[in-house]
Amino acid sequence: MVEITLSGPGKNALSSRLMAHVVAEVRAARGAPLLLRGEGDAFSAGLDLKELAGLDAPGIERFLELLDEMVVALFEHPGPTIACLNGHAIAGGCVVALACDHRVLTTSPRARVGLNEVAIGLRFPPRVLKLARARLGPLAERRVLLEAGLYQPSDALALGLADELADDPVAAGRARLEKWAAHDPGAFAAAKSALTRGALDLDSGEVARYRGEVLPRWTGDELKKIVASVLGR
Repeated sequence: MVEITLSGPGKNALSSRLMAHVVAEVRAARGAPLLLRGEGDAFSAGLDLKELAGLDAPGIERFLELLDEMVVALFEHPGPTIACLNGHAIAGGCVVALACDHRVLTTSPRARVGLNEVAIGLRFPPRVLKLARARLGPLAERRVLLEAGLYQPSDALALGLADELADDPVAAGRARLEKWAAHDPGAFAAAKSALTRGALDLDSGEVARYRGEVLPRWTGDELKKIVASVLGR
């Protein structure tokens, strides 16, 4: 079992450094069972908006490419992956959790989980949308993405953003991962690949729409206004 801890300022906000760290750790695990947790009282509060605010257009594009790389690395990891949501898993933090096979969420009523991008004016990169569709049913998918709420544990469980609740999500996650890790690695990897194969692939039309419609929203002045508004709250 390999444990990866999300650790950084802003409630473990996903900076370039942190995302690159996760990618490197996943690759170094070479298919071993993975457990992800957040440092302190949060899993991750989302993308590092302070870093984004200081990037130029090519820098933002590289930042989003790294987000994609992290999502794919986790989603396609051949071994079992479990996210222990010990606190908030918001926006990008929720994306990381959804990329894992199983999510154990704290029972703390203070914890919030959700994809609130629409509420703050951000456009979803296409692989994030595909990830949500792969993990959530059609009704939950529409509510989670369009309502853009931040849900308390019981609602997050009902919507499929979490798979189970636990007073100690890290202990519960470790116990479940030990059970999954007892399966034959080759058989597990084959079954997982059959379930996930192609789910996050983008065709040429989707790539063109991303580059023509979504990416300009991230690299233009609109993002700066959104970030300034969110950071000013």
